[in-house]
Amino acid sequence: MSFALLGRFLLGGVLLASAPATPAGEPASDAAAAGVRIKLATLAPKGTSFHKTLIAMGEKWAAAPGGGAALTIYTDGTMGGEGDMVRRMRVGQIQAAMLTITGLSEIDDSVAALQNMPMMFRSLDEVDYVREKLQPVLEKKLEEKGFIVLFWGDAGWVRFFSATPATRPDDFKRMKIFSWSGDPTATELWKTAGYQPVPLEFTDILTGLKTGLIDAVATTPSYALAGQFYGSVPHMLNLNWAPLVGATIVTRQSWEQVPQEAREAMLAAARDSGKEIKLRSRQENKESVEAMKKRGLTVHEVPPDVENIWRQRAEEYYPKIRGSIVPEPMFDRVVDLLKEFRDRAPSGGP
Repeated sequence: MSFALLGRFLLGGVLLASAPATPAGEPASDAAAAGVRIKLATLAPKGTSFHKTLIAMGEKWAAAPGGGAALTIYTDGTMGGEGDMVRRMRVGQIQAAMLTITGLSEIDDSVAALQNMPMMFRSLDEVDYVREKLQPVLEKKLEEKGFIVLFWGDAGWVRFFSATPATRPDDFKRMKIFSWSGDPTATELWKTAGYQPVPLEFTDILTGLKTGLIDAVATTPSYALAGQFYGSVPHMLNLNWAPLVGATIVTRQSWEQVPQEAREAMLAAARDSGKEIKLRSRQENKESVEAMKKRGLTVHEVPPDVENIWRQRAEEYYPKIRGSIVPEPMFDRVVDLLKEFRDRAPSGGP
């Protein structure tokens, strides 16, 4: 088992922090009136910037030509995990969802190329470049499976949070690491690699940390702050492991019910929301680290020689990722695009 493959499972456990749930069936935002109603589910907590941006998008949808659509938002994972959301969309219980690559991969695994390649991306500029180049083909693949992409986005870099200091890959072997309960294969692979995975539902993360059931989590700083994880895992490794990428999608069947004259305005509003979420998320991650440092978080910098160990460990197992996690053509395309980007702009970016 490689640490690069392990990254896939860490990323599978990345979550939007839990908060008091919006009761199932109670809309967090409801457009005033429209002939078409779209129910959108997200793991994002009520009141966060994610949620507020979706509310603003819903208001624009309600004002779109031809009546637009009424948007009802279900926050806090009240519609279940991302796999549950995809299943609910397929049977018509909800019509849309904000998903990370974990959920999108249940529709088409090509999207894994945007996230599940640890240490492949060296800057967020690179992440933007590759995503923009791959968007047309990925959106076509998702549409062929019955889903329309409203917008893409990311929540910045995934970092490792732990109860005790850890800077090297093997340091995490002594820890009990959160593992997604819905993926028993991943849990077994963790064990094979010599790690100590603890399968939990994402809603049980905070409880697991407080009780000592787990003592390491991989997530973005903004989610660590929102979920108050830092109190139990007060050490953050300042390593850009992988971007947390996602998209908000709607079923093609529901989208085709939206008045034709409304779709262009609604899609424009959605794309604006995606840009805002990306910018806000990246800024909030920086602010979140500073806020957590004031509350006791210790940030561990990664010396160049240690970063090289992480990178070498990841690169050693890229051949195992290629074809098993990321489809071969998509893996190769990302490698080519990164070479293209680096030849034009060798370094830089956040």
